Amino acid sequence: MIDLFIDGVRQKSSQNETRNIIHPANGKVVEKAQEASTVDVEYAIKAARKAFDQGPWPKTTNNHRSLVLNKVAEILQRDKTLFAQAESQDTGKRIIESEYDMDDVIKVFKYFAELIVKQTDRKVDVDRENIESTIQYEPVGVIGLITPWNYPLLQASWKIAPALAAGCTFVIKPSELTPSTTSLLMDTLTEAGVPNGVHNLVLGSGAVAGSPLSSHPDIDMVSFTGGLMTGKKIMATASETVKKVALELGGKNPNIVFADADMDAAIDNALTAVFLHSGQVCSAGARLLVEKSIHKDFVAEVARRADLIRLGAPEDSFAETGALISAAHRDKVEKYVANALAEGAELKAGGKRPTESHLQEGFYYRPTVLDNCHTKMQCVQDESFGPVLTVETFESEAEVIALANDTIYGLAGAVWTKDIEKAQRVAKQLRHGTIWINDFHPYVPQAEWGGFKQSGFGRELGPMGLAEYQEAKHVWQNLKPAASNWFDGKG
Repeated sequence: MIDLFIDGVRQKSSQNETRNIIHPANGKVVEKAQEASTVDVEYAIKAARKAFDQGPWPKTTNNHRSLVLNKVAEILQRDKTLFAQAESQDTGKRIIESEYDMDDVIKVFKYFAELIVKQTDRKVDVDRENIESTIQYEPVGVIGLITPWNYPLLQASWKIAPALAAGCTFVIKPSELTPSTTSLLMDTLTEAGVPNGVHNLVLGSGAVAGSPLSSHPDIDMVSFTGGLMTGKKIMATASETVKKVALELGGKNPNIVFADADMDAAIDNALTAVFLHSGQVCSAGARLLVEKSIHKDFVAEVARRADLIRLGAPEDSFAETGALISAAHRDKVEKYVANALAEGAELKAGGKRPTESHLQEGFYYRPTVLDNCHTKMQCVQDESFGPVLTVETFESEAEVIALANDTIYGLAGAVWTKDIEKAQRVAKQLRHGTIWINDFHPYVPQAEWGGFKQSGFGRELGPMGLAEYQEAKHVWQNLKPAASNWFDGKG
């Protein structure tokens, strides 16, 4: 049983409600999780509030918080196998992918441990004698964190590490589908020396457990990663108490291939861009834009290789990708593909469930390639969040820039060409938060991550990722105070 974690104590739901956690690879119940009531969430918020207003954590030195974050990284390294297994059990992704995720989580905690040590007050030159002017960085306060199911612990670490580094306290609500690793992390934080009340975990649906994190007056900031519609609701609710808000809302990401690209590398990465983790990646290169002169051969090879991708359970060493998160999500992807075909897309690969007997109990869907798409189609504009690639063509640099930007989203994109000047020119004009040139998917904790337009606002990772959880305070000190005589007092 996965319990709530509030004020340093494991707890049952006040209403004793639970949820089955389903393994996507076989459809079986693998765990049960407590479902928080509004009373439980209120209690968690109160604990985080007290820990911020009266507890030691916000008052500790940057050096101390750095030591704690490094300790977290050490424990995670020690328990890497346990975390990876729990992650794969919840998400259905291959064990090796979960292990890679754990490596990245460890790097995130180490990065913010290093960054917070380097941060000092900024001296302001005011060009006046006897004045000391400084910008001081203080924690925002109590943070509500809401995280998705596709990368449960990684997305949590992107928020928790900088929040702790800044001196904040928090209540986190992970996806109700994938709570295991976030729950394990609560114990890790305690073992590393994070005081009671600083870190609190509530479980359950967004409507019950998540909604108060954007509406409650004792929450100073809400950080959310997930779908656009939910993000809009959070933004509207948070406005009632003028909370600070950070949103990462996904994308419909263009992967641009010019005729002069390295074909082998471009084809291989076109597959990785969209079919990694069965397409359940916010930065997935789900829009392939291919120069018209190479379109036929390029797409044919992508489709051929897509058909060869091996599906399987996390422990299947032969598998190359796994299941979708749930039966409901697979139904959504199936409907998405059916609508695309009705719009005139041409099916080149996939478009169906696998037929292998050992895959029948899981929520699998074949990697799918849809050709002859254009920006007016719903399938090009809407996120499938599944293993579905749409293909468009272009004939000029100006045309492909316009096509790539013709979306409400702006999270990520890529450009493939041997002409570096052209690559830089195109990258400069793309309205997306991350642009890869002759690559796809890599990121590092040192570099900011976030989107333009309706992909959200705010940044995770990098120096700006820390700044999201801080307030800048200007302190002006007059070393030789004197009367200003602005008003002479004579009437």
